[in-house]
Amino acid sequence: RYRVYRNGSYYNTDNRGAELLRQAVNEGYRKGFAAGRGDRNGRRNSNWSNSSDYRNGSYGYQNHVNRGQYQYYFRQGFQRGYQDGSNSRFENDYNGQYEYGSYDNGSANILGTILNQILNLQSY
Repeated sequence: RYRVYRNGSYYNTDNRGAELLRQAVNEGYRKGFAAGRGDRNGRRNSNWSNSSDYRNGSYGYQNHVNRGQYQYYFRQGFQRGYQDGSNSRFENDYNGQYEYGSYDNGSANILGTILNQILNLQSY
């Protein structure tokens, strides 16, 4: 069993729920990274909130957790992924460490320490 602390309240969940919230952050990071890279490469204005994936926030959602919770954590990952993907310090073929995650062989993943900071899961 886990507790998630957000907006001044604790929410209880089980192992499956905790895994789905981790998935939300990871999926958000991946989608955000791709959107940020696409905007940078297309020389479009950088703004994650313009993305339909960000606004919807439900990519990968499953009914086992509250939709609002899932959307919140998806968007947290998306914002960080977008920032990494749109950062002009990194070239298109850069495989390595970004501010919030890593990109290796075509796969973007958020760093575990960042994931833990976002989720703040506590087992009890």
